[in-house]
Amino acid sequence: MFFRGKYMDSSDAREMGLKRQRVMDQGSSYYGAPPGSSYMYNPPPPPPPAYSYIGQPPPFPVVRLRGLPFDCTDGDIVEFFRGLDVIDVLFVHKGGKFTGEAFCLLSYPLQVDFALQRNRQNIGRRYVEVFRSRKDEYYKAITNEIMDSRGGSPRRAVPRARSFDEGKDLAEHTGFLRLRGLPFSASKEDITDFFKEFVLTEDKIHITATSDGRPTGEAYVEFASPEDSRSAMSKDRMTLGSRYIELFPSSREELDEAISRGGLLPKSADGKELTVPTGVLRMRGLPFSAGKDDVMDFFKDFTLSEESIHITFNFEGRPTGEAFVEFANPEDAKSALAKDRMTLGSRYIELFPSSHEELGEALAKGR
Repeated sequence: MFFRGKYMDSSDAREMGLKRQRVMDQGSSYYGAPPGSSYMYNPPPPPPPAYSYIGQPPPFPVVRLRGLPFDCTDGDIVEFFRGLDVIDVLFVHKGGKFTGEAFCLLSYPLQVDFALQRNRQNIGRRYVEVFRSRKDEYYKAITNEIMDSRGGSPRRAVPRARSFDEGKDLAEHTGFLRLRGLPFSASKEDITDFFKEFVLTEDKIHITATSDGRPTGEAYVEFASPEDSRSAMSKDRMTLGSRYIELFPSSREELDEAISRGGLLPKSADGKELTVPTGVLRMRGLPFSAGKDDVMDFFKDFTLSEESIHITFNFEGRPTGEAFVEFANPEDAKSALAKDRMTLGSRYIELFPSSHEELGEALAKGR
């Protein structure tokens, strides 16, 4: 389980993404080896050099990127580090402008070595440099972003880029807005709360995903009228948790294009509630070496057979880090959600209500 608490020094940053929250609340101990068997990430060769942490704590799993395109998004970073578990992306701004740098938090220390292998690979036409970083640098960047986004810095407030913002103001409104900079763990409920002055239903909020089903950090919102979407632009660059959210006038056509590129986040991936309870749960964050016996041990309080556990693979036959589990009944599945964010080996596991339809779709994607 995770622990709720304050983020940095701001008690009102209540909606920070759950992943960053866990890091801020638990600190470096989150990355220590918990009880149980140990798993190691095993991607394709070449392997990184082996490091021993005997007698010393493992390093904080964060890297710094430099030379990013100025229209870079969270989804671009996730794609750049395809195959690694990206926990958080923090873009660095100075004076309200993107510097071309970012911090990327990974799930555990050994993944840093794999991330460094992407040094000088390209995003678009730009080659990106990847460096080791430290926990204090990452935390300092979070603090600066919070202060700047609220105009609370003693050195400066965050100025707006005048010509760019004027373009937003002059844009035609059709009732749609695009949000950029969302925490990867943001849900439809978080977005509804962000726009709490407006009447929104969950079916009018569309959180976009990459081609492999991961959140892009962007979403589209349909308002009741163009007037409402124009009024909602007043929340441009306000914060959701520790992230400041950029808003852009959009359209149905732009939403459809975004869906065609990667699709939408599955319904069960952006909330823990399903309208119709089922006996199926989806697991995310499994070690790539985990087998069905490991999943059965994780759910040892429940009666499961190997036939009820479905570990998914991509089209190359490699594990995706996800699995579906069919419980004896919906009540067992609901009870099993109590194990959400508990650890399997060195990884904490996220659990989501699912369905047989989602299971069948996931199995059809791989082999």
